[in-house]
Amino acid sequence: MSEPASISSGIAQRYATAVFQIAKESKTLADLESGLDDLSTALAESAELRDLISSPVISREDQGKAIAQIADKMGLQQMLKNVLGLMAEKRRLFVLPQLVEQLRAMLAEEKGEVTAEVVSAKALTKTQSEKLSKTLAARVGKDVKINAAVDESLIGGLVVKVGSKMIDTSIASKLSSLQNAMKEVG
Repeated sequence: MSEPASISSGIAQRYATAVFQIAKESKTLADLESGLDDLSTALAESAELRDLISSPVISREDQGKAIAQIADKMGLQQMLKNVLGLMAEKRRLFVLPQLVEQLRAMLAEEKGEVTAEVVSAKALTKTQSEKLSKTLAARVGKDVKINAAVDESLIGGLVVKVGSKMIDTSIASKLSSLQNAMKEVG
């Protein structure tokens, strides 16, 4: 991991731990999860928001005012609004994507869930997704939440990542292995 990435991760981890503990003590984990979903969607869909949190040109005060207005419009819980304000004040809004990611991981662990990153050549149907989730749950011993993506270059099959484990059953991977084996032969 590069140094700036590890610094960002460390900053996000400290904020995430504090936010999670406060939400847990005040029994507002469900509200926190809902707010994280909204924040995640906003970060994914809004280039302006991504620019706001990462721009060194925007002053602390302007960042604080803008993020407060955004949080109000999104209807985020007060604790999350306060944390966003504090992060703007301390010039730490650039770690917001990592904060969301780490809080989601903490919530999943609290609920006994694990997230599986699944990449397939075609979009999975609801039935396929449910079957895959059940199969992975039996193997991992926890509830599995599927985070699906599509990559047509796989040709067929799946690439599944659960934690540090990866299962690659894609046709592209098998063709690559076959190609390497043929090179070794001659």
